[in-house]
Parts: sequence; C-alpha cells; structure tokens
Amino acid sequence: MNKQPHRLDSVGRACARHPFTTIAIWVVVLAAALIGHHEISGIYQNNVNLPGTQSSTGLALLAKNDPKASGYTGLVVVTGKDLTSQGGALTQAEQNLARLKDVISVSNPLAPSSTGLSKSKTTALITVHLSVLPASLGTSYANSLYSAMEPVTHSGLAVNYGGGFDANVNPPTRDTTSEAIGFGVAIVVLLVSFGSLIAAGLPLFTAVFSVGIGVSILGMVASVITFATASPTLALMIGLGVGIDYAVFLSTRFRQRIMDGHDPIDAAGRTVATSGHAVLVAATSVSVALFGLYASGITFFGQLGFAAFFGVLTAAAGAITLVPAGLSLAGRSIDRLHLGSPKAEAGDRNDMWHRYARSLQRRPVLFLFAGLILLGVLTIPFFSMRLGNVGDSSYPTSFTSRRAYDEVAQAFGRGANGPLVVVLAINHYQGSPTTLANDLYQQISKVPDIASVTPPAPTPNSALLISTVVPKTGPDNQKTTTLYSTLVNTTIPKVTAGTGAKGYVTGGTALQIQFDQTLGSHLVLTILAVLVVAFFIIMSAFRSLVLAIKAVVMNLLSIGAAYGVLVATFQWGWGRSLLDVPNKVSIEAYVPLIVFAVVFGLSMDYEVFLLSKVREVWMRADDNTEAVSEGLSSTGRVISAAALIMASVFFAFAGSPDVVIKMFSVGFGVSVLIDATIVRLLLVPSIMTLLGTKSWWIPKWLDKILPHIEAEGVEEDEATAIALAAVD
Repeated sequence: MNKQPHRLDSVGRACARHPFTTIAIWVVVLAAALIGHHEISGIYQNNVNLPGTQSSTGLALLAKNDPKASGYTGLVVVTGKDLTSQGGALTQAEQNLARLKDVISVSNPLAPSSTGLSKSKTTALITVHLSVLPASLGTSYANSLYSAMEPVTHSGLAVNYGGGFDANVNPPTRDTTSEAIGFGVAIVVLLVSFGSLIAAGLPLFTAVFSVGIGVSILGMVASVITFATASPTLALMIGLGVGIDYAVFLSTRFRQRIMDGHDPIDAAGRTVATSGHAVLVAATSVSVALFGLYASGITFFGQLGFAAFFGVLTAAAGAITLVPAGLSLAGRSIDRLHLGSPKAEAGDRNDMWHRYARSLQRRPVLFLFAGLILLGVLTIPFFSMRLGNVGDSSYPTSFTSRRAYDEVAQAFGRGANGPLVVVLAINHYQGSPTTLANDLYQQISKVPDIASVTPPAPTPNSALLISTVVPKTGPDNQKTTTLYSTLVNTTIPKVTAGTGAKGYVTGGTALQIQFDQTLGSHLVLTILAVLVVAFFIIMSAFRSLVLAIKAVVMNLLSIGAAYGVLVATFQWGWGRSLLDVPNKVSIEAYVPLIVFAVVFGLSMDYEVFLLSKVREVWMRADDNTEAVSEGLSSTGRVISAAALIMASVFFAFAGSPDVVIKMFSVGFGVSVLIDATIVRLLLVPSIMTLLGTKSWWIPKWLDKILPHIEAEGVEEDEATAIALAAVD
C-alpha cells in the first residue's frame, strides 16, 4: 500500500505536465466509444425469465408443445364504431402482421370462437405471438407495425399498441430539460459553496466527458449481454453523481494547496496521490456494492449493478487523469473568476462549521435524538412497502401503451391486460383428459377475483391442457398476485394430486409476479452481504470495531428512511402529482435493492471522508473531542456541497416519464441528502462525542489479523505525522 500513493503521484504529475495530451487522449477515446456505440450497440430489454421456476417451466412447455400459443406477445388495440363492419380492413391488417419478422401467429378478433371483440363491438384486441422479446426488435420495429395496420388506420379506426410492444412504440424516456436544470442547480451550489467559477465548471465538464464514455461502452457490451431497459439511465445517473463528487473532492484539495503556496504541478500530483487514492477506494466500495447484487441469485438484477459499474469506472478514471489535467490548465488562476471570497478546505475558527461543531459537542444527546427522531418519522411508511411491477397503467396518457391499457380495461376489464395461463402436463396421466379438464375448469371457476376462465383445451399433440384465466384486477394489483399464489399453491395441486399430471401458471404476468416474489425472498440476504463488506472495509481502514458497527447501523437507518420516502411518494401517492405519476403504484421490485447498493457505495465516500479527517487529528493530538470537532468542521462544507450537487443530478431525472426512473431519482436523491445531513452531520459526530476514546476500540487479536486499508494515500513528507491522511 505504501507504493500506491507514489504511483498515483506520478500519474497526477504526468497528466498535469501534459494537459493537452491527456485531454486529447480522452477526446480520442470518447470519439471511439461514440462511434463504436453507434456501430455495434445492443438492445436493452427486461427479460425477467427465471430458469427452473414453475412459471418459466410452464412457458418452456408451451414453446415445445404449442409454439403458436407460446413465446412472447404484443397487443394491438383497435377502437371504432361497430368493428364487425370493418372485417376487410381488420383481416388485411391481421395478414400484414402475420408476415412481420419473428411473428409466430396473430389472433383474429372477428373469428366466431374469438374473445377479442368487446360486447359493444367497439374494441378489438389483436394478440401477436412472437418468437423473441418485442424489445429485442428495437424501436425501428414500430414502423413495421404502423405499416401493417395501415388498412385499419386508413379506415378511420384508432389503433394503439401495448403489452410487449410498449418498448417499440413508446417515446424515449430522456428529459434533457430537467437534466439541464439539475446541472444549473449544481453550478449554483458550487459557486455558493466555494466561490470559484472555474472550480464550479470543471467537475461538471469532466463528469459529463467520462460518463459519456462509460454509457457508450455499456451500449457496446449490451450487444453481447442482455441489460435491463433502465440500465443506460442508471449508469448515467450514477456516473454523473460520483463523477461530479470525485472531481469536487480533488479540485477542493488542489485549490487548498494552491492557497497554501504550492506549485500547480506539485499540487496536482499530491492531490491525486492522496485524494485520488481516496477516489479509488470510494469507487471500489461502490463497485463492490453494485456487484454484490449478483448475490440475489438473479442474473437480471446483477446485470443492473454491472451496468451502473461502467459509469463508476469511467468516472474514477476521469478523476485521476482528466481532472488533474484540467486543474493544471487552470493553475494559480483557478480562483481568478470568483464570487465573494473563494473557499476550499480550511476555514476560520469562528466560521459557521466550527461554531456548529462546538454547539453539537456541548449537547450531543440533543443532536443524537433529533437525528434519530427525524429518521424514525421518515422510516414509518417503509413498514407498509409493497413490492410489485410498474406497468403500462403508470405511464402518461400521451403514451400509446397507456391508451391501449385503458381501452382494454374499459372494454374487457383490467385483468385482460394481464391474463394468467394455466398449463397441465398430462404425459403421465392415465385417466381421461376430458375428465381432468372438467375438474380443472370447475376448480378454477370457484376461485375468487376471476373475471373469466376458458375451458382447458389440449395442444395439437395432446401433451398439455391449456386454460386462460382473466383476473378481475390489473397485472400490478395485489389481488392478482394473491390469485396467482392461490392457483399455484392450492387450486392446481388439488386437481393434480395423485394423477401424475403436473400443473403450472405462466404468461407474462405470472413471470413478473414470480420474479417479484423471488427477489423479495433474496432481499435480506443481499443486503446482509453488502453490509458485511461495509463492516470489514470500515474496520480495516480505521482499526475500530465500534466505528464499523456504527457504520452498518447508520446505513440501515438511512436506507430505511429513504425507503419510507419512496413508499410515501409512490405507493401512498403523497408526492405523485409533483412527479406527474397518474396513479398510486407499488414499488418496483428491484428498485429498493438497487437503491440500497448504490447508496451504500456513495455513503462510503462521506463515511471515509469524515472519519479519515477525524482519525488524522486523533493520531496527531490524541484528543477525541478535538478530532471530532475538527473533522466535522473541516469536512462539513465539502460533504454538504457534494451531497447537494449529487442530489440535484439525481432529482433531475425525476422528469423522466418512466416511473421506475422516477423511483431511482427520488430514492438516490433522498438517500444522499439523508446520509450527508442527518447521518454525517448529526448522528456520527454526536455518537463519537458520547463514546469518546471508546470510538477507537478494537480487540488486539482482531487488529493483528485484519488487512490494512488506507482510506487515503499518505504523503511522503507527512508520513511520520499521521497514519491516515484526510480524505476528500
């Protein structure tokens, strides 16, 4: 570990001595990444298939024994007056759809046995079966759909597309206006906090530059690995957040050195050697948390973390190379353009942060209870959290998939948007299939909350019996989940008991429900795995068992409060009007764990930043009170500014029409603010003040066997004075 700071010092000095060469290299890399992304970019799609589960097994059986009834589906909804008089146009459109790429079969809503025509004959539902996920066909597939449906649209009928086709026809979910507002807020925060115009712009420039490369690389990797639809936005959010954070830490330390009289090249090298090392530790912590998502056992979920990693990777690389190049160009003129008196790390003994630190240490119990009460109130809604799937009903009415959902719900009932398919494998059944089919139909008909059920029909090879169950409620309703569980755990086992037949409930809604349930069962295990990592990192870096336990508890408290805000906002609907969310919705099943992993990693930045400064003073003065006071007062400005900037970036994405992205935006933004204010500025210093020297207790035997992790590189001329230098 002792050589690492010197290597980083060399990197920082080299980039600072040759800033134009460094920037040119980054420009070339960015251009190559953008070109590569344009040429070989992949498709993002939510493939929630869980191999080996009962719903996936049922889907595989359908694919093997009745391909025309299996695979993936998209919905085309036609509305107009007396559709029976438009038979020619509907038939021609059906034939056009059948000729499209990867289409297996298309339902005819006007066929005598079809259930695709509403009783009022004003709404027709065309189900298109495909051999691949519709999302994998890309947005260009929408043009093929529009062309196929021209006979209908030319007849004056309205056409909307839903189901799996939402990924093809819905507009992009990016909102550049909101993101621009977020950047504007970030600039204001930087100017107010540090007073330097150049220092305010540099972190934003380098973060955008590096994250552009990260998202482009992700796009290329997506050509060989299937990532979820939220992946590029997630990588962008995390990359911008940590990229700005890291650059602020580095530029603040650099500016302090310039104020102290250091040469710009020397200041850049020492900054990268110390704070750059801290950036690598922080980036490693975030990355470990993101890859820890694979502990869920669900590939889809782990790959969300993998996708976000690309943003973190390029942000860290930009911080230790591109940032020192920019700082070198600014040199001693970095604070020439300023508002008020430029400020960096050091402050006056009577400034706001020193006064606040002294006030807290006089009444640590009061500040501790204030923080705990705030977290407790925010956490209350968490205990009513309901995990589920955010479907088409949550989109704005300007989306064709939302209009299709509403039209189907009005004409056929909400459950028609998410039917369940019951599959019975009867290969080993010795009795009469007709008797078994009748028994299945009778038992399913008795189950509550069912709008309709079709008589079980055999596949062409007589290997399966298939029945379609339409719930009374929509696919994202808790009653639909209860119905699914009743069919799987009670109804079907009652029918198949002792017969040799095996039953399954499948279809898109069933797959999503089982995905949610599987994820929920792995939630605690994954969180524990990440917390264990946090525990050992803190204990190894600061040689304190007490601080490690404190860090884990603080993480749990802050994430519980963030979850509470999510539930109150989206599930209870307290803030949905501000976010333009049309309905109260369940919390998307994978959002809480992603929020936990990301926020854990980000909170480690602030944890290490604060504790390293406290430890530096503790090792020098052997006075815990002074250490806590000096650590809090000297890091308060940077922690607060960095948190406000990162939260501004996150909240900017709340303008996206995608509700899942809104959840990430609120979850990340609120978590960062809670962690940087209530936890870092109230709970941590008050607890350490109350514990005194016990804060640094660790059993001697444990201290001997733990690896040594330096939170920040130690400078050569300070090596004899401190054990761990302050982290930005």
